[in-house]
Amino acid sequence: MKNQLLSRAAAAACALSVPLSALADTPSTALPAVLLTGNPLRSEPRALPAAVLAGDALLLRRGSSLGETLEGLPGVSSSYFGPNANRPVLRGLDGDRIRVLSNAGASLDASSLSFDHALPLDPLVVERIEVLRGPQALLYGGSALGGVVNAIDGRIPSRASEGLAGAAELRLGGADGERAAAALVEGGGKAWAWHADAFARRTTDLRVPDYLRPDEAGGSTLQGRVLNSASRAQGGALGVSRVGAQGFLGLAWDHYANDYGTVAEEGVQIEMRRDKLALAGEWRDATGFTLRAQAAHTRYQHLELEGGEVGTTFKNRGHDARLELVHPRLALGGGQLEGVAGAQVEQARFEALGEEAFVPGTRTRQRALFLLEQWTLGALQASAGLRAERVNVASAGDAAEVEAPRFGAAQQRRFQPGSRSLGLGWGLAAGWQLKLSSAWSERAPTQYELYADGVHAATAAYERGDTLQKLERGRQLELGLDWQRGGAQFKASAFDARFDNYIALLRSDAPDFEDEEGGSVPVYEFRGVRARLHGIELSAQQAWTQGVQRWKLEAGFDTVRGRNLSRNEALPRLEPWRASLGLQWRSGPWTLSAQATHAARQSRVSADDRPTAAWSRVDLALLHRLQWAGSPGQEAHFFLKVHNLGNRLAYSASSAPTLRSLAPLPGRSLKLGLRWLF
Repeated sequence: MKNQLLSRAAAAACALSVPLSALADTPSTALPAVLLTGNPLRSEPRALPAAVLAGDALLLRRGSSLGETLEGLPGVSSSYFGPNANRPVLRGLDGDRIRVLSNAGASLDASSLSFDHALPLDPLVVERIEVLRGPQALLYGGSALGGVVNAIDGRIPSRASEGLAGAAELRLGGADGERAAAALVEGGGKAWAWHADAFARRTTDLRVPDYLRPDEAGGSTLQGRVLNSASRAQGGALGVSRVGAQGFLGLAWDHYANDYGTVAEEGVQIEMRRDKLALAGEWRDATGFTLRAQAAHTRYQHLELEGGEVGTTFKNRGHDARLELVHPRLALGGGQLEGVAGAQVEQARFEALGEEAFVPGTRTRQRALFLLEQWTLGALQASAGLRAERVNVASAGDAAEVEAPRFGAAQQRRFQPGSRSLGLGWGLAAGWQLKLSSAWSERAPTQYELYADGVHAATAAYERGDTLQKLERGRQLELGLDWQRGGAQFKASAFDARFDNYIALLRSDAPDFEDEEGGSVPVYEFRGVRARLHGIELSAQQAWTQGVQRWKLEAGFDTVRGRNLSRNEALPRLEPWRASLGLQWRSGPWTLSAQATHAARQSRVSADDRPTAAWSRVDLALLHRLQWAGSPGQEAHFFLKVHNLGNRLAYSASSAPTLRSLAPLPGRSLKLGLRWLF
């Protein structure tokens, strides 16, 4: 039992370490079976487009935010708003088209409302991250139209264990002057298991290559840092479970706090607080049925302070619950059929109070039923999924005492989105595997796409919703080909997504909005347009051994193109094509790696954006592992990483245009760290 606990602590400690570019002993792109927590069937995703970061793979990529951690994976970028606010972008889709989950449950926050709102989630305490696309994404609703990112932290133990194990981590340096510490302890006895973790992170203003920062007077000033980008974050959790032979039942409480600057406004700070109480359980009977249930209550709040005074308060409070029933494998047509049926409910009450509240108070209710079936016959695997939802989005309208009404009277909209999907995986001869998936998805408009009416500082625009907005509808098709033989691997995929009613924020023909102080901003409106996104993703790997030395060469390429077909112009904030090449050397306890990344010039931009220049970057990493003889489970990792060796100035094409020139990507930096497992 203690060995199991040590193994779990080691895996958790991998999530408490510095991101190294290519030091994994086990390749993160390996083709063997991978169990997906986000797929309730927990099966090998032969028919499901998916990527998993865990163990060493997560250790090597982890950053200070979820977007930074996943940035650079094939088809993945981030909505870079300085170093503190970064949501994942999958194949050009972001915001409420990407469902960010915590342990397969909802993450109630305000991050999709505005680019400057951070996710209340720190990779320091994440054990595993799953990126899901295709048939399994529909299990989580229309907001998973572009995919799912599921962060798993293990705070509710699911296995009984005895003894005590844990991990501790210290990190220093980096372009943001990071000082971070994290610790995790797990234990138990007989039928009980418990978990405790805590972390703290402090950063300074991000150091970047010298750049010309625009000022309010229309000129520019030479700067070497991203102003107002420092942060202070801390949090922790306690969890306990009752575990038996047929399953477990547990609960966990966690707290997250983050105080950070918004780089778009020098004098504005955000104070974020999130508290969550989660319950989860699983029961397995002798006939092969498995019942899983989870529920959570979340209280989220952040204050936007200017000069120490509260200007705007954002609150999001609600609960979510999910029930899944997995039936046993059934013989069908010479193969095996397995599947899951389930129900999901969510309710969130959102409030925005203060000077920059551009959305009224709203209540969103969602109820859904879903079904996923998977059939396996030898090397052939097929899957099909269905989901039916009912969504109610109600606006509280203007308060009775408001002096300047904007939102009108209270009103509500009801939607009934539906989704369906098909997937096919076929293991061919000589290590080849073919994947084909298609999906039809519908998404209900969000509260800001319906009811927004006000100045949004993060986009430097006056944003208006459309209360008559219809469902967003998309059709997606993906074809993939994988190959593996010995130390050689190759993966290729091509995708195409077409939307009949893609809800986009577009420049209006209306005159600019002028405020009481004489300033003006352009007016933007949420409109449904026809749109298309398509692209390809490639990755390859070759590993070999020379005596005691182990070598690995890796290469990757991805590109996505998007078009607003209604306006015949490019969709905004798309990354250009990217290519990478990495080399790793390992001998005994020493590992050394180098990786070069190149991003092309992005010249395909919308009418209200500007092209971004091409850039190249080289990263280096050194790792030394130290084990104590006679002390199994105890291990120390010393690591060093050099980022952006050439100190090249670069800007993210996926950043909001109003922010991009204020926040270049990080400059040259050195990061040191120590990780201890016990």
